[in-house]
Amino acid sequence: METQFLYTILILALPFCSFLFLGLFGHKLSHKVAGLIGTTILGLAFLLSLYTAFEYFFGIGRNAQGIYQALVPYNMTWLPLGNLHFDMGVLLDPISVMMLIVISTVSFMVHIYSFGYMAERDENYKFEEYEHGFQRFYAYLSLFTMSMLGLVVATNIFQMYLFWELVGVSSYLLIGFFYTEKPAIAASKKAFIVTRFADLFFLIGILIYGYYAQTFSFSFVETGSVREFAGAAFMLPTALFLMFIGGAGKSAMFPLHIWLPDAMEGPTPVSALIHAATMVVAGVYQVARMFPLWIAYAPDTLHIVAWVGAFTAFYAAAVACAQSDIKRVLAFSTISQIAFMMVALGVCMPLPSGASPELINHEFSIGYMASMFHLFTHAMFKATLFLCAGCLIHAVHSNEMSAMGGMRKYMPITHWTFLIACLAISGIPPFSGFFSKDEILEASFAYSPVMGWVMTGIAAMTAFYMFRLYYGIFWGTENKEHHAECHPHESPLAMTFPLLFLTAITLVAGFIPFGKIISADGFAYDFLAHFNWFLGAKSCVIALVSIGLATWIYKGEKQPVADKMQNAAPHLHRWAYKRFYLDEVYQFITHRIIFKYISGTIAKFDRKYIDGFFNFLAWGTHELGFQIRGFQSGSIQKYAFIFFLGALALLLVMIL
Repeated sequence: METQFLYTILILALPFCSFLFLGLFGHKLSHKVAGLIGTTILGLAFLLSLYTAFEYFFGIGRNAQGIYQALVPYNMTWLPLGNLHFDMGVLLDPISVMMLIVISTVSFMVHIYSFGYMAERDENYKFEEYEHGFQRFYAYLSLFTMSMLGLVVATNIFQMYLFWELVGVSSYLLIGFFYTEKPAIAASKKAFIVTRFADLFFLIGILIYGYYAQTFSFSFVETGSVREFAGAAFMLPTALFLMFIGGAGKSAMFPLHIWLPDAMEGPTPVSALIHAATMVVAGVYQVARMFPLWIAYAPDTLHIVAWVGAFTAFYAAAVACAQSDIKRVLAFSTISQIAFMMVALGVCMPLPSGASPELINHEFSIGYMASMFHLFTHAMFKATLFLCAGCLIHAVHSNEMSAMGGMRKYMPITHWTFLIACLAISGIPPFSGFFSKDEILEASFAYSPVMGWVMTGIAAMTAFYMFRLYYGIFWGTENKEHHAECHPHESPLAMTFPLLFLTAITLVAGFIPFGKIISADGFAYDFLAHFNWFLGAKSCVIALVSIGLATWIYKGEKQPVADKMQNAAPHLHRWAYKRFYLDEVYQFITHRIIFKYISGTIAKFDRKYIDGFFNFLAWGTHELGFQIRGFQSGSIQKYAFIFFLGALALLLVMIL
């Protein structure tokens, strides 16, 4: 059975070969040829992913026990260390196959979209040439895609960590693609440093886990039994929480979120690929992959994850309500939505023994299915939003909403796809976000009414700030002077086709029987049959009220209500606009305390004592050599005299 999936190694190999070829020989190719090679190869990986999903879910299907079997079509021992060994391979199970679809779909659309976005145009919007470094850009895209694909099909936590770090390196290259611009350089370094800091905890957690468990596998299930180990009650929750910190860095959870908004300095296709659908969900995927261990050994620690996610979601939504840069609004929206997925995983509860699969999935672990469902739907409509933002930036040459307004007249396709994506993220039926978000709300209410109402309130904030963004771009006050200069047009087909493709998925994805594919215990779960329509109607009404409020405040060409609100609470607005000054706090802590006092003191000690000691050794050696150089004069008389003195001294020592 596993041998029929041996071709899945090509899903990783194809983008890796694309990276090597374009990286080594891309400069010898024309821009268009290099882009076509990268896009074609990624298209093949996309088709292979679709075929893999079809064969896995429909070809093989469920086994006699009623679950999808985890398959390892390719595996090798890379480094044996006694009982503990490092393996490399490909793991196929419901969530890894689902992630293959998400990553390959979004990446393929980004590859196509980049043909239009990375082109330079004249004042009449006519194509002139491609951006400098176009070949290098496609090489970086291939490397990132390969890294993310390798992460999700990893057979063990150590392999996941290797690709995890490779994802970080490739994201650094993509964020800093415009390396001649200082903001891009600063953003890439910030993203790299913050995520590396978090990854240190991930590595420590892996080492603790490997030491005590004597395995790097994702679970202790071996031959149908759970293997216990000494210190599991304390050490395993500690290891899992340390791993979560690493995931919190990748997924931009508070307080490790500060890198994501600045990462918008990279090209917009990069924002769609990395910060909407793939890299930022790595932390969610990590917790989901280790979910059996969380539930069995660290359920209380898992609830901490839920409350961290809830606070992050609220904080990001509050900041998004005050931003004027469209990409930053979407960045904080991403932080908030990723936090929704974390909350869904965190509110799951230990499974009672002997309970039916329906009871387990509906009352105790519905959050697991809801988190994965929202990961899938969010990837599609958030990628749509980012790609729409790229079309708008391309048209008006600015990220600020003040340069837009009234854009619906110039860009109808972008307008309608953006609107559908906004309705989806707001949780309006029948769009996909309604179903996935309501499952998260149901899981939150099952855990605690307080958590349920908190998440419902944040969902209302989501609808408000997204339609504030929508009206600010497509309605509102039109900057006619600026539009007369830039002549906004609808984007070319290379940019609008991905919008239409992803929007089509957003329209139908909510009706996918997701619970029959992915559930906490592996058994089929018909979530539509158990869907809480009362809760869905309530959340829908709340979202519509938020949309109506945003329409009242921001739709008109003049916005007196918004001006009054800002004037009534100027300090609150400024605090939200400045992200509650967390960046300044980090800047103060790092530069004024760590660098000045701690690092400065260590540097002084290093220069004065460590360097001084070695400088003294060098000086002493030099002086000693200078003093004894006379011994090597070449005079036989001196050599004989020194020999005589040495023999005499030796004799005296022996006598005494």
